[in-house]
Amino acid sequence: MAGTATDGRVQRGNETRRAVLGRAVEVASIEGLGALSIGRLATDLGLSKSGVFAAFGSKEELQLSTVRAARRIFYDAVIAPHEQEAPGLPKLRALCASWVGYARDRVFPGGCFFQSVSAEFNTQPGPIRDALAEAARDWEGLLLDLIRAARAADELTPAAEPEQLAFLLVAAMETANAQSLLLDDPSRFDRAAAVIDRTLTTFAS
Repeated sequence: MAGTATDGRVQRGNETRRAVLGRAVEVASIEGLGALSIGRLATDLGLSKSGVFAAFGSKEELQLSTVRAARRIFYDAVIAPHEQEAPGLPKLRALCASWVGYARDRVFPGGCFFQSVSAEFNTQPGPIRDALAEAARDWEGLLLDLIRAARAADELTPAAEPEQLAFLLVAAMETANAQSLLLDDPSRFDRAAAVIDRTLTTFAS
């Protein structure tokens, strides 16, 4: 009986975490990680504050868990659909298109989660900034790996300098996301897609 009770508590705790993180990524993408609080999320979800606190223990852990949850959602939306494709230019194009679709379709209601929350912590050293920087490096690193693979396969010319090209691709994506929100203009994603296509076509062998 004790084991059954323990299993029940663990299951309820896991369910609470999933519910809280589902709401937390939505709130943070619109209002920022600083807007998250155990009390606010408990109220939003009709949960006890003590139950939410038990699931996370601190605001910082709640914020870090939210970043980790957002990374899983991003992975499922952008990377996983193309994970089995061979490295190279076609996969690079597919991932860029996948990112544009993720931001355009508002997988997170505030647009790209990571762009929304990173500005809060750019100048605030600590574990949250470290987690966001890791996410940014991992995404850019994936693009770099694909660019290098495309060059090695002679799909891109030697003039396609990997770091510079990855920077241009990320810049097009993030600019489209920011301007689509600020100007309420989803056509910015069409412009970004066109810029990405033109850039990659220019460097294609």
